[in-house]
Amino acid sequence: MTTSTPIIELQNLRFAWPKQATLLDIDTFRLEPGQSLFLKGPSGSGKTTLLGLLGGVQLAQSGSIHLLGQDLSQLSASARDRFRADHSGFIFQQFNLLPFLSVLENVLLPCQFSKRRTLRAIQRHGSIHAAAETLLSHLGLASELHQQRAGELSIGQQQRVAAARALIGQPKLVIADEPTSALDADSREVFLQLLFAECQAAGASLLFVSHDQSLATLFDRSIDLTQLNRATRKQEI
Repeated sequence: MTTSTPIIELQNLRFAWPKQATLLDIDTFRLEPGQSLFLKGPSGSGKTTLLGLLGGVQLAQSGSIHLLGQDLSQLSASARDRFRADHSGFIFQQFNLLPFLSVLENVLLPCQFSKRRTLRAIQRHGSIHAAAETLLSHLGLASELHQQRAGELSIGQQQRVAAARALIGQPKLVIADEPTSALDADSREVFLQLLFAECQAAGASLLFVSHDQSLATLFDRSIDLTQLNRATRKQEI
């Protein structure tokens, strides 16, 4: 991948669930290296489906999805899983931490599935444990909590663990799906500033999905999926 290659590039993308009308019909979309993008849209507009397509969990009926220049449709299901583990970090709305594992063990999970991210973590920090501890510290989680079970943490603390897990090993793309929905306004902005700083340090692009329009001005770009999606526009006519 060259510096001019977009992190995400969609062309003539169409997707429909079986026996349902077309949900996504996107002419073109790009996310550039190092860019932060705020993506909004009401419930049912296809945001979660789009994230599944970007992760290679589903495949579109037509059109192309390129991540880091790689056409996902040209990869097998197992190869898409490896590609996602190597290059993408996800922060989920419910965080999806394993509550019986420690904070540190949760953050280290991506390194179990990606040798590439393991090597990058070691090259930058000396060891994967040092990488995890550094990320947690930068995201404001005290060292005495690193061995605590993730299920015992507050919502705000779990959110920071989820962000550290997504960022370990310097993935090129971080996708955040409504990660701040359970936080108050002050906590949301503090978390976002920490997330921006860590994405910048890792050289990662950020795709942030949220209903909260008040956050949009903090990002490099803001897009409304209902305007990007031709299927939605056709329904409005």
